[in-house]
Amino acid sequence: MSEKPAAAFTGPELCRYEAHEIVRLLARREISPNDLLEASFQRMAEVEPVINAMPTLCPERAFAAAAALADQQLGPKWLGGLPLGIKDLTLVEGVRTTFGTAGLADFIPQKTDPMVRRIEARGGIVVGKSNTPEMGAGGNTFNAVFGPTRNPWDSSLNPGGSSGGAAAALATGETWLSQGSDHGGSLRTPAAFCGVVGLRPSPGRVANQTEAGFLIEGTSGPMARSVRDCALFLDVMADHNPRSPISYPGCESGSFQEAVLAASPKIRIGFTPDFNGLAPVDEPVRAHLAAVLEKMQAAGATIEETCPQLDGLERTYHTLRGIMWATLTHRMPDKITRHFKPALAENVTFGQGLSMADIADANLDRTRLYHAMVSYFENWDVLACPVVGCLPHQQSEEWVREVGGVRFEGYMDWLRHAFLATVTGLPAISVPVWLGPGGLPVGLQLIGKPRGEAALLAAARAVEMVVGGPLPPIDPIGAADQASDA
Repeated sequence: MSEKPAAAFTGPELCRYEAHEIVRLLARREISPNDLLEASFQRMAEVEPVINAMPTLCPERAFAAAAALADQQLGPKWLGGLPLGIKDLTLVEGVRTTFGTAGLADFIPQKTDPMVRRIEARGGIVVGKSNTPEMGAGGNTFNAVFGPTRNPWDSSLNPGGSSGGAAAALATGETWLSQGSDHGGSLRTPAAFCGVVGLRPSPGRVANQTEAGFLIEGTSGPMARSVRDCALFLDVMADHNPRSPISYPGCESGSFQEAVLAASPKIRIGFTPDFNGLAPVDEPVRAHLAAVLEKMQAAGATIEETCPQLDGLERTYHTLRGIMWATLTHRMPDKITRHFKPALAENVTFGQGLSMADIADANLDRTRLYHAMVSYFENWDVLACPVVGCLPHQQSEEWVREVGGVRFEGYMDWLRHAFLATVTGLPAISVPVWLGPGGLPVGLQLIGKPRGEAALLAAARAVEMVVGGPLPPIDPIGAADQASDA
């Protein structure tokens, strides 16, 4: 593994701190929310011209929220005035929310998503909306409204998608926490490519309010620079929302942060690099993750390369994805859908063409796959695998055409490592395992037991400790080259 990052960080000193450290300083009144807002907006002014992670800012709303903030609430679910980002797929009253699509380029919501209201009620301050591909579709963050987001570790590269703006903002120190969302790795892939932590919770753990409330494959989740901060944000985000039919309460044991603080590397890890050949891997990624797992074993973990039977996983995922797109667009007006990029329009058409037999097979097969995972966890605490089988490609490449010598036909094919957690409804986390070839971050994916976020976060923290993480914030690399291109 590479040595400590050589990348510089020249932003405000407060932006170096982890979120839990900032919350502690706020509780002690050693800093104020206004101090943090000024630091955050200063940092955005410095790096946004290069990475384009947070194209919509709301400083007036943020400073007003800071002025109105009550400071009497403390505890694991209180942020105390910490600035954070919300993905541009999630409604925030009075703040432009485009979904990355031309048909909603000027949309200003009149209400705030209940999840965001919960975050704000617990002391989080929204500073802006992070960039996303159109309607969140794709593993590369660009759209016709705001253009591309760039990878802070090399601004010519893809930051991942669809939560690429959220991940890039964290990596450069623009925010301390950022909300992401995930269906086919939309939260996990950007976390891996940008060297931050991203948790896809179990369906219902973090409940949004949507018109298609019974769909369980897409879910919001916390993103942060460290596992402890990710646990902090999950404590804040998770709670029962009666308006969501799949919602249930937060941490059963009291606090996800407590689980992280008790983390130990003495865990049982099953590992598969390629899901029995389903998900190809480039050799540099495979070798890097093997070295990480050797370090885990030396630290006390029990590790074995073993994979459950996953027959039908890819077909099942694509059917469920098709159902989602057919449902979400069923009553959407033509003034929005007519602008969809070709890949998204194809998703919708595919979903509309599904037969009842396709849907029945998907429901039956996802249950079989879930049972296979429950049986697997009788012997293993987590299943470890790549987040994605490659390092970041060029930003100009819409989707990755080849990994591990295998050519792909569809724009989701390179993201197959993400499919298992989505289909089975299991929590999954991307944790940075330091830097790989070319000085680029590599993520390890851990998939946990049903509703097992506390144990999963503890396992991720154990990995983070063994590899010497978390990674610090950085200045965008390649900034001078990118500025000269502009």
